[in-house]
Amino acid sequence: MGNLRGPEKPQQTNSTKMITPFLAEMTGNIHIGLAALGAALGVGLIGMKASEAVGRNPGAAGPILTQAIISTAFAEGIVFFAIYLARGQ
Repeated sequence: MGNLRGPEKPQQTNSTKMITPFLAEMTGNIHIGLAALGAALGVGLIGMKASEAVGRNPGAAGPILTQAIISTAFAEGIVFFAIYLARGQ
């Protein structure tokens, strides 16, 4: 008969045990960095388009500014969600 316990799992080496937590921490930091990069690009695009819209229609500067500020707050909020998800264990 064969082995009744099933296939044997390969043993982890000491270096594998040390690198696994490091990789887990690294992926958490990468997703925070990507969220910050996306938020920065979003804020830049919001500012660019808001100033372009005010240049086309100066009379609508008040509502455009209000929408730009609210949109910027939402874009920045993404970074706080990413930090919360990474550190809120």
